[in-house]
Amino acid sequence: MTTLYHSPNSRSSAVAALVRELEAEVEIRVVSIPRIDGTGGADAANPHFEKKVPYLVDGAEEVHERGAIMAYLTDRFPAGGLGPLPGEAGRGAYLSWLSYYQGVMEPVFLMHYAGVTHPAVHAAIRNFDAMMERLNTTLSRGPWLLGERYSAADLLCSSPFLWFTEMAEDWPVVKDWVARCAARPGVVATQAADREAMAA
Repeated sequence: MTTLYHSPNSRSSAVAALVRELEAEVEIRVVSIPRIDGTGGADAANPHFEKKVPYLVDGAEEVHERGAIMAYLTDRFPAGGLGPLPGEAGRGAYLSWLSYYQGVMEPVFLMHYAGVTHPAVHAAIRNFDAMMERLNTTLSRGPWLLGERYSAADLLCSSPFLWFTEMAEDWPVVKDWVARCAARPGVVATQAADREAMAA
């Protein structure tokens, strides 16, 4: 049994959307997490070592961090076609975008949201405009990060813009890409399921 530990309206929502896009035999198990507004709390049913989400358990394999989980799932369920496999064209770009999200995009988004600026941080990680220009340049060459092929990299890298839509407002190419990603069936279904779970 493959199980994804997920909390609605959290970082794990993008992975839950991927599971639905892949039509993968993965149980999505909802757990509680501490929220920024003070609600929620650590869930004893969550096997993550810090009680965070997402967390994927597949037999003896335990995978954490969104980029790693997405690469694992697209390799594990190749019929979904949402990630180039080893030896397939685009594999390097795919892994690079998953890592770029973890290493650059998420830290930059958090710093931008928190109003944190420092030359050392910008030099080491990049600033918001540099990140947006990278997305804009890539997406100007094709509708998706891998060109003509939609992948889990699009799902992951577009995910913060679903929360902070105003951040793409001055970047029409990026804004259009976010809209395309938001319309994907897995994203739409996950947003509906998350709303229902939050209302329960």
